[in-house]
Amino acid sequence: MPRAALPSSARTTDVAGPRELGRASSALGRAGQCRACVIVPAYDAEQSLAAVIEELRAALPELEEDAILVVDDGSRDATAEVARKGRARVVSHVANRGKGAALETGLTLAHALGYDVALTVDADGQHPGASARAVLEASSDPRALVLGVRNLARDGAPRKNQLSNGISNFFLSRFTARPLQDTQCGLRRYPVKETLALGLRARGYALEAEVILRALAKGIPLVQTEIAVRYPPEKERVTHFHAAKDPARIIVTVLRTLWELRAERP
Repeated sequence: MPRAALPSSARTTDVAGPRELGRASSALGRAGQCRACVIVPAYDAEQSLAAVIEELRAALPELEEDAILVVDDGSRDATAEVARKGRARVVSHVANRGKGAALETGLTLAHALGYDVALTVDADGQHPGASARAVLEASSDPRALVLGVRNLARDGAPRKNQLSNGISNFFLSRFTARPLQDTQCGLRRYPVKETLALGLRARGYALEAEVILRALAKGIPLVQTEIAVRYPPEKERVTHFHAAKDPARIIVTVLRTLWELRAERP
C-alpha cells in the first residue's frame, strides 16, 4: 500500500518505512496481512517511556522501528527526546490537549502512513508487552475494536479506580445492551479508518467511552480479551487522571453521545 502524505501540522522523526505485521505468529496477520502500528500517547513520561518502547519491541518483533508512534502531548520534560532515542516516530502537540486528542493525532498519523489497525499502549508502563500482544492478536477481523479487560482487584489497582471503572462498566453496559467488562482500559486495538470515521468529539479520557458507544452504533465488531496490568506502589504511581473532574467529563460525554446517536436515528 503506498504511503499517504503526512499531515502538514505533524512534526515527526525521519525513519524507515513500515512493513506488514503478522506472518506465521499473528492471527491478525494470517487473516489479511494488515499493517499494524502502536500508538503511545505520552505526557511528561520521560521516566517510563524508554522501558515501554523497549518492551514493545521485544514483545512485537514483527514491528519495524517506525511502527511505534509516540504522541508527545505537550510534555514539559524530555518525553519527545526519550522517544526519539528509542527510535520511535514522534509527533508533538505544542500544548497539552488531553489523551483523546493525542489518540486522534496518533490515529490520523497512522492513517496517513497506511496502517490498518493501531494498538494503543499507555506510556506509564502499566501494560506489559505480553498483554499488548494478546490484544493485538485477539481477533482476526481487522475491523474489530478490541478492548483489553483488566482484573483490577487482582492486579492491585487503587480502590477509586476499581469504583470508577465499575460504575462506567455498569452504565455503558445498560446503555448499549451489551456486557462491557472494562470501559476505561487504555490498552486497545483500533481499526484506524473506521475509528476516524466515527466523528469523535471528546479530547480527554472520555474519548475511550465515546468510541465504544459510537463504534457499536455503527456496527463495528467489538472483542474483549483478558489482560494483566501492572500497578506500582501508591507512592511511586504517576497518573494524570483527575479523580473528580475526569469521571464527570466522562458522564457528560456519554450523555451527549447518547443524545446525538438517538438524534441520528431515522
